[in-house]
Amino acid sequence: MTNRLSPTIARAADPQAAPISALRIITAVPIHIARAGGEGTFYAFDGLSDGKEHFAIGFPRRNPSLPPLVRVHSECMTGDVFGSMRCDCGDQLSEALELLGAEGGYLVYLRQEGRGIGLNAKLSAYLLQDQGLDTFAANRALNLPEDDRDFSEAAAMLKALGAPVVRLITNNPDKQAQLARAGIRIAERIPTAVHANSHNLKYLRAKARLRQHAFAVEGEDLTS
Repeated sequence: MTNRLSPTIARAADPQAAPISALRIITAVPIHIARAGGEGTFYAFDGLSDGKEHFAIGFPRRNPSLPPLVRVHSECMTGDVFGSMRCDCGDQLSEALELLGAEGGYLVYLRQEGRGIGLNAKLSAYLLQDQGLDTFAANRALNLPEDDRDFSEAAAMLKALGAPVVRLITNNPDKQAQLARAGIRIAERIPTAVHANSHNLKYLRAKARLRQHAFAVEGEDLTS
């Protein structure tokens, strides 16, 4: 059953709720999620400054004495939905859902496809990557930002959920830094696994070498 939440009730999403901001939870709906092996609560928000329909999924926490486990995930239609092997997004989402289903916490899902440039532009960038450009150079060739993602909305959503201190699942130092600047304290960084295959190795190397994502593939230091 769908729950319509007042700002006061919204603060109770977590026992250690943060003060109410302009952003508030307006709907909470329990849905069984096969990839998480159990039920999660989908949260919709009012007051998102960019007007996009970002959402969060909360999972029952096994150890409430610890800061919640959190994955902030940017939308990737090709990877998340269709299992594209050109990136590691779908695999990272599945990994996060399994971890959250087992331990509890929050998935914050941001509607910023293609590192913020949108699906159509991402597909155009793929064509340039097929001609030899890396994922960031392809965006530049289209006169688009290399990475236009903004994680400040995720920080506001976490505060509305009552989670200003988190254990963050990420390999991305920029994501961690943006959340910290927006007032989220990262108690611990949990690295994601490396989901490498013959189709995405160049993409992973670009993320590690050009954006300092923290991982290696089969002993290869991708940052070197």
